[in-house]
Amino acid sequence: MIVSLSIENFALIEKLSVRFSDGFSVITGETGAGKSILLGALSLVLGKRADLSSLKNKEEKCIIEAHFQVENYNLQSFFESNDLDYEEETILRREILPSGKSRAFINDTPVNLNELQELGNYLIDIHSQHQTQELSDDAMQFQIIDSVASNWDVIAEYTSDLKEYKKLNSDLKIKKELLLSVVKEQDYNAFLLDELLLANLKSGEQEELESQYEKLNNVEFIKENLLKSLSISNEEQFGVLQNLKEIKLFIQKIAPFSSEYYELNERISSVLIEFDDIEKELTRLSESVFSNPDELDKTNEKLQVIYSLQKKHQVKSVDELIEIQNELDAKVVSVATLESEISTIENQMVASEKKLNDLAITIHDNRIAAIPELINKLALILEPLGMANARFEIQLISKDSYFVNGKDEIQFLFSANKGSDFGLLKKVASGGEMSRIMLAVKSVLSHYSKLPTIIFDEIDTGVSGEIAHKMGEILKQMSVNMQVFAITHLPQIAGKGKEHFKVYKVIEDDKTQSELKLLTKDERVIEIAQMLSGSTISDSALNHAKELLN
Repeated sequence: MIVSLSIENFALIEKLSVRFSDGFSVITGETGAGKSILLGALSLVLGKRADLSSLKNKEEKCIIEAHFQVENYNLQSFFESNDLDYEEETILRREILPSGKSRAFINDTPVNLNELQELGNYLIDIHSQHQTQELSDDAMQFQIIDSVASNWDVIAEYTSDLKEYKKLNSDLKIKKELLLSVVKEQDYNAFLLDELLLANLKSGEQEELESQYEKLNNVEFIKENLLKSLSISNEEQFGVLQNLKEIKLFIQKIAPFSSEYYELNERISSVLIEFDDIEKELTRLSESVFSNPDELDKTNEKLQVIYSLQKKHQVKSVDELIEIQNELDAKVVSVATLESEISTIENQMVASEKKLNDLAITIHDNRIAAIPELINKLALILEPLGMANARFEIQLISKDSYFVNGKDEIQFLFSANKGSDFGLLKKVASGGEMSRIMLAVKSVLSHYSKLPTIIFDEIDTGVSGEIAHKMGEILKQMSVNMQVFAITHLPQIAGKGKEHFKVYKVIEDDKTQSELKLLTKDERVIEIAQMLSGSTISDSALNHAKELLN
């Protein structure tokens, strides 16, 4: 329920703050006093889009804040899924800046309008005259009958299973398309794969082969240069190794005379050790280099295979070829494997269809059982509202298709007068009849499901007298189970409220603004008397107002 509402700098409202109680509250005021402004402010804080025209003072921001008690609405999952702090008294705030931008908050956490609207749908149902047309929507008609039928748990299970069924159906479609593609390309892909597998490719292999090929292809040149280097290194009289030894001998003699000579001697010793190792490596390499035409041919052959594959697949490395090989391996799935997977999914779908059909039958049967009860309840409520001859016929047509809430199509048929044929509700019911039917529907639903706070905006249009009195009784009865507001021009309804708020205009500093106040008992008598007789209040109007309040 809504606990309080504060509005700053909105339309004709400069600053307003009001608290509400549970039960049935009425809001009255002259036409143009600002009742629609109040609803507009509520709509904004519930996520409606705004513009600069909402601002009373274009230089200042507009702030609308509403406090709600939400502990009875099982909304913890909403707060968790949207990463919001859950509070039993939740605060919704909307700010519209002079720049035209707006900001929204839930418990001081910034949110987008979609989140605000989603939460608002759980909190307040603002019912204006044009919304009676919702009765013509299949979704609303199913909501009515499923509430009476207590179908929501079964529908929740059906919806979950339908989601899984659709996923299976999607998987099946993908597998069948893959099977078709595999069958079509199987031979060609298998040929490409076999070609790559036969090449027995390894990562880094191309570089090794190219290096090996260069060595084998230039063996004589390599051997010649290795031997020349070896000759220069270890020639008996003039070789590098011999010369280094002699240099070391000379420097070694003067090493004791200076640290510089000593360090130089150490460095020459290191060079001698390193070059001695180089000489041994030259010897080893020269002995290992020999001509091998067969190995050269093998290496060249393998490289040509690699180059050919790279050209065919338009890549530049063995790693890319290996990646293509893996992709082809995945593509060349055996037809038998795919057919087995398809068969498994089809079996799962058969089981899923059976469960869905069973649940749909349960939903249908519950609806069929609830129809007489719903029709009877609507008739009982509508009779005192001047629709004693109103009759309903609700037809359910079972279909083969799976809809979001079962396999039924629905037709709400209505006849307002005795002897008249039934017709579709949206075609044969007048605006006034639709308003009363909607009130009856909301009254019925209040007994079966936890509806949010509901605000009726002039649902009493076109009625008066005893019908208005009965309408007020229905609204009051609804408030036993929920918080109800009625914006009304009828004293018969205004007198039923637990609390009575009045919207009125005042002029301050040549500026008009709207105000809202909670009326005392005496003020209610005056207000209702004015609703009965106009600005000149008669004694009979006062007495009648007191009777209505009592």
